[in-house]
Amino acid sequence: MNSSFAEPGLVLQPEQPVEGQERGVGNYGSAGLLASSVGRSWSGLAAELRSHSGVIAKKPGPDTEICVDVHGGASVVTRQRGGITDRTVSERGTIWLSPAGGPDGVVEVSDPLPAILHIYLPPSQFSPKSLGEGSDPSAVASLRYESSFQDPLVAEMVYAITSELQRETSVGSMLVETLASSLAARLVQNQFGTPARDVSARAAQAGLDRRRLTRVLDYIGANLEGDLTLARLASIACLSRFHFSRAFKAAVGRSPHHYVSAKRLELAKQLLGKGDQPLVHIALTL
Repeated sequence: MNSSFAEPGLVLQPEQPVEGQERGVGNYGSAGLLASSVGRSWSGLAAELRSHSGVIAKKPGPDTEICVDVHGGASVVTRQRGGITDRTVSERGTIWLSPAGGPDGVVEVSDPLPAILHIYLPPSQFSPKSLGEGSDPSAVASLRYESSFQDPLVAEMVYAITSELQRETSVGSMLVETLASSLAARLVQNQFGTPARDVSARAAQAGLDRRRLTRVLDYIGANLEGDLTLARLASIACLSRFHFSRAFKAAVGRSPHHYVSAKRLELAKQLLGKGDQPLVHIALTL
């Protein structure tokens, strides 16, 4: 995953206000907004890149919020909510989890934080349809407001989302959709203590047989110039998004978005070789 964006020392400038309603405006305002997924064709999560300072009064929303320091610094972040106080010195990769609902809270930042990515996961990401049959239907309700933590896997996924937020790519929507399911699964895994190898084993057991794999590959080949989504591909394979992503990679050797990206590149080369379509048209189509 590309984590080159969040190198310490990078100077960030706020964007101009974007159309639509950002998820965090009610809590954080609009002054520190650096980038937003509003207006993107993203599915499965919303994201905002923000800078923070001072004291923030927070009202929990309907989504699970994940905040990650993608820049690094030495600010003391103190969170208070429902009688719980969490104080930590933020560094690159520090993660804070705020489950949906619950009481209001307060966050105090001792020194400015240049870049925090806020990810909002809707309840649907924790459903059996997303995580797979047999998953605990109460998973989202069991997520707890606790101290900050480090998780290299979550951090790498967040860096990839940050990079896509800053530099949109042709397969970015599918990448984000994949990462949304993976983030939800990772949070549940951390919550219930399910070993990663067990999760992978279950995904492999629900893998793609030849018939379903052929159906998925045929659909991708026929719709390279269209709007390919992880949800649609998983539906064709009759798997949850989470299990489909892993089963597809086990069968093909590439994740769905990497496979689609490579196929679109091949198609672009073929179209360029024919020379009967303008370069701009090819670029916009793929």
